[in-house]
Amino acid sequence: MAAHPGSASDAAGTFLGHPRGLFILFFAEMWERFSYYGMRALLIFYLTKHFLFGDTQAYLLYGAYTSLVYITPVIGGYLADRYLGARRAVLAGGVFIAFGHFLIAVAEGPSGQSPLHLNGFYLALASIIVGTGFLKANISVLVGELYPRDDARRDPAFSIFYMGINLGGAIGPVICGVLGETVGWGWGFGAAGVGMLLGLVVFVIYRPWLQGAGEPPSPAAIARRTSSGLSVEWAIYVGGAIGILGIWILIRYAELLGYMLLAFSALTVIYILYRAIWTLNRVDRDRILAALFLLALNPLFWGLFEQTGSSLNIFTDRRVDRVMLGVDVPASVFQSVNSVFIILLAPMFAVLWTWLDKRRLEPSAPAKFGIGMMLCGAGFLVLVAGAAAAGSNLTPVIFVFLVYLFHTMAELCFSPVGLSAMTRLSVPSMVGLIMGTWFLAMAAGNFIAGLIARATDSAGAGVDQVLAVYTQIGWFAVAVGLGVMALAPFITRLMHLDLIGREGEMDMRIEGEKA
Repeated sequence: MAAHPGSASDAAGTFLGHPRGLFILFFAEMWERFSYYGMRALLIFYLTKHFLFGDTQAYLLYGAYTSLVYITPVIGGYLADRYLGARRAVLAGGVFIAFGHFLIAVAEGPSGQSPLHLNGFYLALASIIVGTGFLKANISVLVGELYPRDDARRDPAFSIFYMGINLGGAIGPVICGVLGETVGWGWGFGAAGVGMLLGLVVFVIYRPWLQGAGEPPSPAAIARRTSSGLSVEWAIYVGGAIGILGIWILIRYAELLGYMLLAFSALTVIYILYRAIWTLNRVDRDRILAALFLLALNPLFWGLFEQTGSSLNIFTDRRVDRVMLGVDVPASVFQSVNSVFIILLAPMFAVLWTWLDKRRLEPSAPAKFGIGMMLCGAGFLVLVAGAAAAGSNLTPVIFVFLVYLFHTMAELCFSPVGLSAMTRLSVPSMVGLIMGTWFLAMAAGNFIAGLIARATDSAGAGVDQVLAVYTQIGWFAVAVGLGVMALAPFITRLMHLDLIGREGEMDMRIEGEKA
């Protein structure tokens, strides 16, 4: 019988104190993020320089794409919870993503908005969106399944995993960006597809190291034949392919996406509240409510942070002196700066949290979120100060590095901590749904990011408009962060961290059910 993931019996299968499966997920996600961030670094320039979209239209389409990328994990998380299991979902997602990248590479066509090539591009985006729905939430679930809920290694593990994400994020924009902007767009997007295939190879070859994590809840159920003659498993894959066509239609009407996103988000939150209030005991209900508070901060944070691929990318291209050591560095390459900082700082943060935990000084997850919001706001304010000091000249490149430094520290207080909190606070029957909702909240943030980027309109308006918007959102983020810090003790009590892993927790649950 396979050992339970994270149990003592897997001690011989550890590396650097963690299950070996963590490092398989590290490398698989690294290559998936290579493909995603490599493409994202090029996307806004591909829209404006190849398809010749105006800034406002490009920001809207960019926001629609990045929003849909984070909506579909809700569905993928549900399908994994109910039928596929996380491992099969991750594998299927990788196949869809690789297909999408290669389709963009071969469907480049001539410059301008050729209907044939533009629709091929939309179809490729739709395939990547569906693939991300299967993969993104569920690979994080696999990380959580390697550890018991009360294991002190969980937060450090997610920080290590997050470092793998950003190793891919550091390499992808450099390779794909340089190839795309200097050799040809198809070369850049093709390199992203190769990266995804490498991730799949690693995941398949070293699957045994996962030690049974992410298997289907009922293998017999997914093998059952449907009325179409397909097994349930293959019916889901075919449904994903059909979903590509639906998203292909949707992505061309980006203006409607915001309304659909709001409706979908509201329905998801209502369903989670229903499950929490009417089907869970008091302790688990409180934890879900705490998770929803953290989820509510997600759109605010990512709406600010995700200026990276849109308005900050355009600002870097047009308003920053990018000459370094005599070389005019392509703007897309700067998309790797955040990931490089993650690689450098993630181990330090992992050690810091562990060191503080041993001394009972570690900030709670809500407090870390508040710190992250303040750091994110500070990054914009630093960039504004640098641009203002430059006056009519191009902004010195050092301020681009500084804004990414502040945003990286904010991200390390927010994203890996949030991923860990979602898996810790959710109940087993809802972990995929909660993780998917985490990414749904990120989708809302990406749509908000598109609206903020449109407000800057860095081509149609002067630099003063861009800096005015960055000043407003910078101070707003600082104010929200201070408010979250004030509420952190109350939210921490709802998490009932003192009960996790204790034998008496079951008694408390029974009492909660009776109450």
